[in-house]
Amino acid sequence: MTADLDVMLKRLHLANARRVWRDLVQRAEKEQWPHDQLLQTLFAEEVAHRRGTRLNRAVRAAAFPFLRTVEEFDFTYQSTLRLTTIGSLLAPDFVTEGRSVIFEGKPGRGKTHLAIAIAYRALQNGFDARFTTAAELIDDLSVASRDGRMRETLAEYVRPHVLVVDEVGYLAYGDDAANVLYHVVNDRHIRRRAMIFTTNKNPKRWGDALHDEDLAEAIVDRILERGRLLRLDGPSVRTKHLPSDELAGDDQDDSNGSRVSGKTAAEFPERTRHAGDLAGLLAYKGYRPGVDLLFRPDAAGAHDEASWKRRLPGALEFLCH
Repeated sequence: MTADLDVMLKRLHLANARRVWRDLVQRAEKEQWPHDQLLQTLFAEEVAHRRGTRLNRAVRAAAFPFLRTVEEFDFTYQSTLRLTTIGSLLAPDFVTEGRSVIFEGKPGRGKTHLAIAIAYRALQNGFDARFTTAAELIDDLSVASRDGRMRETLAEYVRPHVLVVDEVGYLAYGDDAANVLYHVVNDRHIRRRAMIFTTNKNPKRWGDALHDEDLAEAIVDRILERGRLLRLDGPSVRTKHLPSDELAGDDQDDSNGSRVSGKTAAEFPERTRHAGDLAGLLAYKGYRPGVDLLFRPDAAGAHDEASWKRRLPGALEFLCH
């Protein structure tokens, strides 16, 4: 009986059921379970095991740089964003209806955290996902286009149910950036595939980063047709442990004017117009005090332009020694 059951479970590819059925039978006999409860528990264990295995495989395929969940995100630092704000992004409809979202904010506000958390929820709901940065996507497709592999490489970014494109606008891209990104967005938009973007720039400024205002506008237009733009504010979660005055230290040092070589310079320095000013400038620059004797007034007290110009060759010779 035992051997026959093992063989049948193996043929049905119920590996987990093969491992646990003996323990469940013993528990059922001890607690006097009815037969239907035993079968239901056995199959529930198999379903849970397969779901966990599939999820682990999907997480590896998604290539997340790290794993985060919505439950781990601290909404208390956000002035407008709440869990209820992104509730619809966590439902299966986000994927099945091909919706999209752009998370905009300064560095360290949690944009990538939320993007990964939403994609991970999609994996839990039975879909697949892929994570990439904008720079990686653009470089990959640019090389593929030059090598004649554009169609095959593009399919890799269109196929997943959810595509996460991180850090749009952070780095400099090649001249064809807008072109290759447009192909991805347009194909996914036509096929109603969900997209998640993070950026530190308002989408209206993507044209500067992508080198094409018209294509950038077309990209954003397709993303937001069935999508939303959500802004994250508050402090950076990476530096929130630092005192506020520590981050502002450099600004405070410069508050009293610019400093050159440890000396505070005048805000509006005046031009040097005569020998007295030149002597003062030379003294300020650290030359020997005796140099100003070369620029003293003559016996008549004259200190005009003609007087100090006559002494200029001697001053230059003095400075060269």
